Amino acid sequence: MTEPGPQEAFVHLMVAMATADGTITDKELRELGDLLRTLPVFEGFDMDRLDEIARHCGALLAREDGLDRIIANVVSAVPPRMYETAYALAVEVAASDIAASQPELRFLEMLRDGFELDRLVSGAIEHSARVRYRRL
Repeated sequence: MTEPGPQEAFVHLMVAMATADGTITDKELRELGDLLRTLPVFEGFDMDRLDEIARHCGALLAREDGLDRIIANVVSAVPPRMYETAYALAVEVAASDIAASQPELRFLEMLRDGFELDRLVSGAIEHSARVRYRRL
């Protein structure tokens, strides 16, 4: 597979977030699917390619530098104005489990650094997800 386009890079990012703690939960899979089906950034995305893209992502994650490669792919595949969107996608997947694990938090830190996001912006994105996923 060639270098991923923007949508594929976003999918790689979400899959990497879901697998950051070593397992993908049903909630994370549902969230990933919901995001692919509903967000404008995925308009026209071919869901039939999801398995192929996930396999390619798995191959990247098997590399020692897999997470760094995925971040670099997003940086090269999308314009900088979409870095906040990329971060928000990762946060949505992490938040779907209600509590983020240490590996997930570390991956989010890597994303903030890789995308050079302002702390206030990343904090606002994280807070927004926490508010949406609260339980009574």
